[in-house]
Amino acid sequence: MAIGIGIGISRFPFEDARGYWRWVEQCEMGKVNSIWQTDRLVSKEPILECFSAMAAIAGATEKIRFGMNVASIALRDPVLVAKQCATIDMLSNGRLLPAFGLGSSKSKDFVARGVSTKGRGKKANEALALIQRLWQEDDVKFSGEFFQYSGVSIAPKPANAKIPLWIGGSSEVAMRRTAQYGTGWLGGLDSPKQAGIMIQGIKRALQDTGRSIDDDHYGATFSFRFGKPAELADQEKSEGLNARLKKDPQNLIVVGDGAAIVQRINEYIDNGCSKLVMLPIATGEKQMLEQTRLFINEVLPAFE
Repeated sequence: MAIGIGIGISRFPFEDARGYWRWVEQCEMGKVNSIWQTDRLVSKEPILECFSAMAAIAGATEKIRFGMNVASIALRDPVLVAKQCATIDMLSNGRLLPAFGLGSSKSKDFVARGVSTKGRGKKANEALALIQRLWQEDDVKFSGEFFQYSGVSIAPKPANAKIPLWIGGSSEVAMRRTAQYGTGWLGGLDSPKQAGIMIQGIKRALQDTGRSIDDDHYGATFSFRFGKPAELADQEKSEGLNARLKKDPQNLIVVGDGAAIVQRINEYIDNGCSKLVMLPIATGEKQMLEQTRLFINEVLPAFE
């Protein structure tokens, strides 16, 4: 399998835009595989809008790839999403890595805006089917429960004729959705063992759909920090995960030296993942740049 290790952010840790672009340049110069942006619309914390961030990165870089981890397709119009992705992919010469998920029904993106979650799974399925068709076809007709299209097309098409459509989620429904519509799977906060369970479930579901997904198109996400477990940033991250997941997050984060982080990556690889999105546990710009520097110097060389 081709191992690809990217880096991502959720909360914007930089003092200003200049700090962000220093970090993006650091990632590209350090030969990081890809940059990923968490999707969240409603938040008091500073979180970049993922499609806008991808477009900006496309113009500021030359080689690095980038994606959203993951965009909630149930919140969005499929024509707009297909058009946004195609535009970003064309302008970046095929470097976009689109990844979509359902989004939590308890998310403020739904709840605070009064958006109904009824039927969101079927709506997401229709949207995923339409996005893929809009990327490939010139005259899309569709009659579904949520979307009705007649002669819809977008141009330009993506530069990458095989633009990926990765699916997120950690449920049996996500397994079936990936097997039906996805070209890959990107896990969220899953332990190595749970990621392996998801991958095997997707492969079984593929037997029912008659489709195939390349063995190196399975990925996972986890948080890391170079340092000691008792450090404040790690405590804040652990407490946040405990409250959100109502379980011990020790299998979802790793704090230690480069060897410990490499070991955790290998645990994911042993369970079938070949793509990793690494989330630095960092407070502020200085820590983010330092954590990224250590990641580039002490983790990436182990997988060259």
